[in-house]
Amino acid sequence: MVALEPDAAGWRVINSPATRRMLCGNAEFNACNWLVPPGSDELLCAACRHNGTIPNLSKPGNVQAWRDLEQAKRRLFYTLIRWNLPLRTRQEDPDHGLIFHFLADDPARGQKVMTGHENGVITIALSEADDVERERRRLQMGEPYRTLLGHFRHEVGHHFWDLLVRDGGQLDACRAIFGDDSRDYATALKQHYEEGPPSNWQENYVTAYATTHPWEDFAETWAHYLHIVDTLEMAANFGMQVAPAVDRIGGLRARADFDPYTTGDFEAIVHSWLPFVFAINNVSRAMGLRDIYPFVLSPAVIGKLNFIHTLVQKKANVRSSSKVDSEDNRHRLELAGK
Repeated sequence: MVALEPDAAGWRVINSPATRRMLCGNAEFNACNWLVPPGSDELLCAACRHNGTIPNLSKPGNVQAWRDLEQAKRRLFYTLIRWNLPLRTRQEDPDHGLIFHFLADDPARGQKVMTGHENGVITIALSEADDVERERRRLQMGEPYRTLLGHFRHEVGHHFWDLLVRDGGQLDACRAIFGDDSRDYATALKQHYEEGPPSNWQENYVTAYATTHPWEDFAETWAHYLHIVDTLEMAANFGMQVAPAVDRIGGLRARADFDPYTTGDFEAIVHSWLPFVFAINNVSRAMGLRDIYPFVLSPAVIGKLNFIHTLVQKKANVRSSSKVDSEDNRHRLELAGK
């Protein structure tokens, strides 16, 4: 972490007084606490430069909703930056650059915003930042899990399917795992909402929605891979381990003593994740809450996760977390009052 203190010119790095950094311009609204790269003339940080449309901040509640969206987006970007995946803005690549639009419903015109992705353009419905509304939709759609971070990770999965699979020469390999994506998407979506998932969907899919179409299967699996890797990294940073006093069924011991972002050993990730998530789910139940991770990883799903792991590791020029810190502090920077 880069430790900072304010001065007349911006922020000074405490252990290097001659080094000065500037906060992202969205810090003005308490919506971002990242820094712009050293020596850059940019006003926005690496994550906020991908914003296309932000909410109307003059409307009550929109500022807080935007802050919640940005917090989730920064967690997403931490992961993408760790892997050094291609992150071009719409200005840098007008045809395929990544851009986010945070849009509100317009009841007067009968317009309801749908969260989704199309060719690098990710739209997130502002209503998803409302905890009550998001829970209502979760129950209505029979989902075990629905979060802002989950939306970001899922939708960016579609973007990286375009970049890493379609444009990365991996289409045939992906189809062998996820199925034929040339199926008509609109027809598949209509069939899913009319008929629901097959009764045995958990044998091959991580979520019911993943059964809709191979594109959705990939995006759902991508999101879960990010859930797993980022959570394991956090556990490792806290030195967490699972060592139950009684392990009658075996296999419930694990220690997150490696960096899941950089390891090439996917089995190490799975063997750590399963005991860890079993433990945190039971801790959550002890508080009377739902499971934090209410999903089953079947052998088929683990195979799909392994495909994404291999895809990412082949493409990524993985940065260590310390390198991310020292280059431009585009990690989860913690500042007083943020």
